[in-house]
Amino acid sequence: MPQSLFLVALVVDDYDRAKAFYCDALGFDCLQDEVQPEGKRWIVVKPKGREGAALLLAQAADERQRAAIGNQTGGRVGFFLKTDDFARDHAAMKEKGVRFMEEPRHEVYGTVAVFADPYGNTWDLIQHSS
Repeated sequence: MPQSLFLVALVVDDYDRAKAFYCDALGFDCLQDEVQPEGKRWIVVKPKGREGAALLLAQAADERQRAAIGNQTGGRVGFFLKTDDFARDHAAMKEKGVRFMEEPRHEVYGTVAVFADPYGNTWDLIQHSS
């Protein structure tokens, strides 16, 4: 049976703040933003393109969830944003205020640089070698 990972929940502090970062600073598309019962929203954002999973922006509902904001992967890089043009996307993201934690580096698998979202989750921006 064919399967694919299509959605990953990301715990955030505020729906609008998270949506602004992912859609404005990173250029993701907002696929859904629907009001749910009890003041919740179903916000799904996805990098432009056809491949890969989308993110469900899930506002923390209690203290336990708030404690997980920015540390959902225990301090490791937990998210990987693939690009077909590293230089273009790196420059655009820096221009929009995205905080890179290192200079771009060249590895055997491609060009990569770690950046952080407003919550402290770390991401790799990566262009694979051909």
